[in-house]
Amino acid sequence: QLQFVESGGGLVQPGGSLRLSCTASGLSLDSYAIGWFRQAPGKEREGVSCISRSGGATAYADSVKGRFTISRDNAKNTVYLQMNSLNPEDTAIYYCAAVRIHYGCSRSVAGYGYWGQGTQVTVSS
Repeated sequence: QLQFVESGGGLVQPGGSLRLSCTASGLSLDSYAIGWFRQAPGKEREGVSCISRSGGATAYADSVKGRFTISRDNAKNTVYLQMNSLNPEDTAIYYCAAVRIHYGCSRSVAGYGYWGQGTQVTVSS
């Protein structure tokens, strides 16, 4: 059974940066595409970014493009989300999730069967 532990969240001022980590246990992560999702209070969960099994393909929501970077280290069974130029609209609980697909990745919630517990990101002065 694939399980995740997310870390790296916290309180940061507008314009600041955070790096989220998602470390898997139970199975090898290199068989899965990984997505980062976020959910703000009163809003639906949205796909922020995703990365393919090899890391060769990535995708980003328009709202984070140019500010966030997703990467993975399969040897460490870990996926990262580097978040720069944070603003209050980025405040949410961030989740990583895995889907077993051969090519590419998806920012749609549908299909992701394994989810982490989430880490809170708060952007406030």
